[in-house]
Amino acid sequence: MTERKRNDHNRRRALLCCLPFADESFDIVLSLNGFHAFPDKEAAYRETYRVLKPGGTFCGCFYIEGGLAKTDRFVRKVFVPKHSFTPPFETKESLEKQLKGMYREVKLQTINAEGIFCCVK
Repeated sequence: MTERKRNDHNRRRALLCCLPFADESFDIVLSLNGFHAFPDKEAAYRETYRVLKPGGTFCGCFYIEGGLAKTDRFVRKVFVPKHSFTPPFETKESLEKQLKGMYREVKLQTINAEGIFCCVK
């Protein structure tokens, strides 16, 4: 039996409100389906920006409110009561405003209730 060696030296768990990394540490930050769950979204945006190097890329996707009515109802009735999703939620307009207020280049697409983005600092 062959055992694969894992390269874990760059993996760490941390709270997004206070990442244990120096300013401008990363070339890329990736967040997949996380921001809709964070209680302090503003802190998450600030920390993501803080640890990203100038010219670095922030890509991600997450639930946005108002993209699909049946998804909005499901989120309110199932995910919010179970604390899987934490309001307030971004809308397409608020997400675009948030990202354009921080990053010099923003590509944003929405598909139903999902906001998908790639930004350059």
